[in-house]
Amino acid sequence: MTDVETITVADVSDGPGGTDDAEPGTTVRLPAVEILTGRGFITGKSGSGKSNTASVVIEKLLDSQFPVLIVDTDGEYYGLKEEYEILHAGADEECDIVVSPEHAEKIATLALEQNVPIILDVSGYLDENDAEEMLLQTARQLFAKEKKLKKPFLMLVEECHEYIPEKGGMGEAGKMLIKIGKRGRKHGLGIVGISQRPADVKKDYITQCDWLVWHRLTWGNDTKVVGRILGKEYADAIESMNDGEAFMMTDWSETLRRVQFRRKQTFDAGATPGLDDFERPELKSVSGDLVSELRDISDEEAQKESTIADLRQELEKKDAEIRRLKQELEEAQDLSRMADQFAQALLQKAEAPYRGGDGRNFARPEHAQAALGEYESDETPAMVGPVDSGAATQNGQRDATAAETSATNETKASVAETTEGDGADGRPDEPASESSTAPAPSEDATRDGDGRPSGGSRRAIVDELREVVESLDDVTREMLAYYRAKDLSTPVDAHVGAGHSGDQQLAYGRNRALRKAGFIEHVGRGRYRYTLPELVRDEYADRLAEGEFAATVAAVESSFSDLSVGRVGGDGNADGPLESASDPATTTENATDEADTRQDDEPSESAEPAESAASTANGTTPGVVGHELENAEIVENYAESEVSEAVQDGLSDDEAEASDGVETAAEGETTPSDDAEIIE
Repeated sequence: MTDVETITVADVSDGPGGTDDAEPGTTVRLPAVEILTGRGFITGKSGSGKSNTASVVIEKLLDSQFPVLIVDTDGEYYGLKEEYEILHAGADEECDIVVSPEHAEKIATLALEQNVPIILDVSGYLDENDAEEMLLQTARQLFAKEKKLKKPFLMLVEECHEYIPEKGGMGEAGKMLIKIGKRGRKHGLGIVGISQRPADVKKDYITQCDWLVWHRLTWGNDTKVVGRILGKEYADAIESMNDGEAFMMTDWSETLRRVQFRRKQTFDAGATPGLDDFERPELKSVSGDLVSELRDISDEEAQKESTIADLRQELEKKDAEIRRLKQELEEAQDLSRMADQFAQALLQKAEAPYRGGDGRNFARPEHAQAALGEYESDETPAMVGPVDSGAATQNGQRDATAAETSATNETKASVAETTEGDGADGRPDEPASESSTAPAPSEDATRDGDGRPSGGSRRAIVDELREVVESLDDVTREMLAYYRAKDLSTPVDAHVGAGHSGDQQLAYGRNRALRKAGFIEHVGRGRYRYTLPELVRDEYADRLAEGEFAATVAAVESSFSDLSVGRVGGDGNADGPLESASDPATTTENATDEADTRQDDEPSESAEPAESAASTANGTTPGVVGHELENAEIVENYAESEVSEAVQDGLSDDEAEASDGVETAAEGETTPSDDAEIIE
């Protein structure tokens, strides 16, 4: 194509208006390259001939083998197929091929690379959004390909005011058309907008056009647009124009002429139907290869849609299954909570009759935890296996120890009764002075219904709590010191941190003594928190002044905070729980001094139990029996702690069953040799 190649579309008309001196009837020729790459606008009221003008321009371009793409919003351009082989693509069965936005790239390829003229009929789309999406994707593909090809190509859009309105919002398709109008020329892509309402078309587009055709307009707003662009005299003259007559203004000739456009040569599918029967002409068909390529895309799209439908159906099934599993999970969680509550209710009765207890409920204030000696039967069961000559001696010593323990308990009970009788409110009287020595309260007197210490003045409270601390074995006190330093720990970590083994049974057994004393509390997932300050504040809030709490806590902590942590034996391992860190002679001396003090300050009837306690401290109970009792208590504590944490932390069935097995082993008959194996 040369720059001088032209197309003939109209003749000069006789009438007012125009700046051209050409005689009426003079042929009007338009440069093809300016039409293909420029920006045009054709307007006029319905029936004025604007669609005929567009068809004449298209026919002349097709005659010169210039491809075009027509966006047909009313389905009136298929008549061109009467003379030209044009691909009619759209959404109904009258089209050569039914297309969707997925065909946009192929449509652009056929138009630009294979010179196939195309009618994109969007009138068959029931949803306007689908039609706009089809236009958007096609325009995008044309613009993208033209940036590389730079081939003169014309895109004609009917009823352009629907996409590029003057008022209201503009969609993505309209923005793309404005982009082509502003930047398409340098890539070779031209555009022509057609509308019967110029007042409704965005003025940014109209003012960018380099050729415009104004057919008859009668509405005031439309003629005002003509007056602003062409002048007032043209606004008056345009109302009386004949069909097909128009004012044509072109930038390349800088002229404004009144012309009469020629009639189109093909079937006028947009003409107003008459009373005669409508006869559809014979239309030329396009190559089967072109249609088959587009049909392959349609088949692929149909397959995708079918796959998507199957996946959606499968997804719905999965969703239904998930909902069912969630419901089952909620039901299982409800059952688990019920089981936890039931287990907690059962665990409140930890003193089982078959272990020497009376089945008391420790959750009640009137019930207190029984001492280990209370679980010992009057008759020591025979040991399993061979018994040496020392067995009888051990049994005899055990009987003597049980008798002494019973006497000691009776003495403690009498001391508790005496203590309860002191004062009007049942509290012990205040000491006369700080220098005077207050009698050390017994174990029963220093605990309330929950097993926690109780007392009166700060001095008495400190003495009571320190007595509880000093009643613990050295390893347990070192664990308490570790909890104080770390604030939060597990029993095993505290046991190891205190310089001893990582044996879980020993750690939990000693940990239980701290928990029952109120010095630590379980916070979940097997961890415990140091709570001595909270214990002092909660239990003695009504007995201590606000400024005395810190001093009271510090005084109690001094009884264990200076303990050395991490005592290591000669073999490199932490000392076992059976080895006492204190000297037996020292223990005996302390116990004797304590008994003498009580004998001086308390009534005379308490002297005998004190002597009994001193006798016990002097080693009356054999070491083997003491070890056996301590091991049994540690295993017992460990079992109960394991079961308690299984309930609180929500262990699995297998783990809870394992804990039950530990408790069962602790409740059975245990020989010293068995205890040794457990400790190892």
